[in-house]
Amino acid sequence: MRFVVLTGMSGAGKSTALKMLEDMGYFCADNIPIQLISKFAELTVGNTSGNNEIDKVALGVDIRSGENLKEMESVFEELRSRNFPYEIMFLDASDECLVKRYKETRRSHPLSGGARVEQGITLERSQLDFLKKHANYILDTTQLLTRELKQELENIFVNNREFKSLFITILSFGFKYGIPTDADLVFDVRFIPNPYYVDELKGLNGNDKPVQDFCMSYDVARVFIDKLDEMLRFLIPNYIDEGKNQLVIAIGCTGGKHRSVTLANELYNRLKDSDQYGIKIEHRDIEKDALRKR
Repeated sequence: MRFVVLTGMSGAGKSTALKMLEDMGYFCADNIPIQLISKFAELTVGNTSGNNEIDKVALGVDIRSGENLKEMESVFEELRSRNFPYEIMFLDASDECLVKRYKETRRSHPLSGGARVEQGITLERSQLDFLKKHANYILDTTQLLTRELKQELENIFVNNREFKSLFITILSFGFKYGIPTDADLVFDVRFIPNPYYVDELKGLNGNDKPVQDFCMSYDVARVFIDKLDEMLRFLIPNYIDEGKNQLVIAIGCTGGKHRSVTLANELYNRLKDSDQYGIKIEHRDIEKDALRKR
């Protein structure tokens, strides 16, 4: 028996997540009146008469409930008093990401009225704060692709794997295209000799072994990655204890094609097998030079 309350910021992917959970066999309902939630729980997974076929439910709750949203506190209290098992997943994303998504879809924020989207987001955060504090799972979708969101939901609600509250993105980039705005930690590897000036390596990138061998043949590259690995193994558990759920580690070189890609791959390979966090790697600018020359 599983009863999941799915909530979070508007634009963070709740509707998409509900559809995914439905495909995973969950009975899904969205935005029902707060006053009916306890009865709804009882009529679905809470029915112990033996003739109830529903054993997995996902219920969408968000800011659309207006002032009634505050009543969720009493709903949780009632469910706990009846020993009714429930879980809360809170979907979040950075303000910058939410604003971008609203602009792309040309939708207005439900709380912004005639004001700017940013103001609606700020107000929504304050009104949803109590739900986030109750949450069993907080999933930041800022860096997640749709397939990655689906994988996270499957891990938690289908495969019953332990939830990894911190999700790490290792991101290579080129300084000439700008530092990633969402980076938490930025490292400059332009001190490593540049394969760009070696004719047979110029057209390759850091995913190619000859470039990797060239970069990692230098002591400065090997010492750097060892020290970075050591520092992150100290930082990551402390970030987890602090409650951080999204960490973007950006590694940059001039064009984002050779050195940064190589070092990002090296770091990913060292960190990828931990059971403390989720992790992925992206190479933001690896193809940009080729595109500009067309």
